[in-house]
Amino acid sequence: MSSSLGNKEVMAENLKRYMDMYGEDRKTIAEIAGVSYFTVRDWLVAKNYPRIDKIEILARHWKISKADLVEPLENREEKPQKVDFVKELSADDIDWSWASAGGKPISERAKANILAAFYDEIQEYKKNHPNKD
Repeated sequence: MSSSLGNKEVMAENLKRYMDMYGEDRKTIAEIAGVSYFTVRDWLVAKNYPRIDKIEILARHWKISKADLVEPLENREEKPQKVDFVKELSADDIDWSWASAGGKPISERAKANILAAFYDEIQEYKKNHPNKD
């Protein structure tokens, strides 16, 4: 995204990015923000700019700051994505694609060490939260 983009364009790009990141479509965003599908469409094509209350609703929904929606990406520091280790490491078939070391996939040995380190915590969590995934 270029820094020469206007406010509407920046908002449109950021909105698209978060919608893609969370797999949400225009209809879903319209329901969350309490606006029509066509209003969301206008935001996405940079025809209109959302009111601040709608920006706040979307920021709360995605647990991001308003700046994450209204400022160009290059003007912000990317925040690391939070990982729920208990949930991720409790799965029978673990997807390790989220884990890396220095930008490279982690070794099988490292995976085993991670599982061993978290095993007791995972068992304790499951014992105390029997109805949780």
